[in-house]
Amino acid sequence: MSIVDVRELRHVYQSNDGETIALDGIDLTVASGEFVAIIGRNGSGKSTLAKHFNAILMPHRGRVLVSGLDTREEALLWQIRQSVGMVFQNPDNQIVATVVEEDVAFGPENLGVPTSEIVERVNDALKQVDMEASRTHAPHLLSGGQKQRVAIAGVLAMHPQIIVLDEATAMLDPMGRREVIETVMRLNRTEKMTAVLITHHMDEAVRADRVVVIDGGAVVLSGTPLEVFSQYEQLERLGLDVPVATKLGIELKKEGLPIKGEVLTAAQLVEELCRLD
Repeated sequence: MSIVDVRELRHVYQSNDGETIALDGIDLTVASGEFVAIIGRNGSGKSTLAKHFNAILMPHRGRVLVSGLDTREEALLWQIRQSVGMVFQNPDNQIVATVVEEDVAFGPENLGVPTSEIVERVNDALKQVDMEASRTHAPHLLSGGQKQRVAIAGVLAMHPQIIVLDEATAMLDPMGRREVIETVMRLNRTEKMTAVLITHHMDEAVRADRVVVIDGGAVVLSGTPLEVFSQYEQLERLGLDVPVATKLGIELKKEGLPIKGEVLTAAQLVEELCRLD
């Protein structure tokens, strides 16, 4: 069952220099409980697409349905935005309070949630992102990865059906990126939360259920991580990196090595090579 349904989506940016077509005829569905990674070079339209999922942007043509609700219907915007939680690139732009637990409570308070329920939601959200020990800390003293997990907790406290991360790891170091991706994976696997990850880090995309490649405002590839990254020559023509382990595994297969199964990470490749001894 699809929770996001995009049909013939077109979006155009207007400027003094004329029109820029950001999205041109996008068709995409996201199933309930699915973890989808959307990748593409800079300017491909992936972040523009993400902003259509909770009606930050409106279609110039086509439609976007979220849980069956049409984002073009102004009367439904509040309901749609409660259903889709957005986490952006810079956590400092989403953190508004001087204490972690107060920041996580900010969203539910604005939704008019009763105080007793807010306390419960804050506790649950901090537990889900493994930030309970930092609940009384000042956000500005946290690491980048911890700040982003607080931003995710603030989204979770509003009980969305979908979490969308728009380049949410772009400003983080490798440890911070790993913290955020593992948090999203845990929410997806254990809480069955639908997750959409906009990223240019291929090592993050390989952990999704499905990878969607966008170029020139259109979907050019879609499939499992192995199906997509196996087409590394096309990806390279599109200006995208490919996981080194995947590319090497494919080349070794071409040379006759009996490598079996999925090779998406260095650990999987090492395991396969050790098996050949």
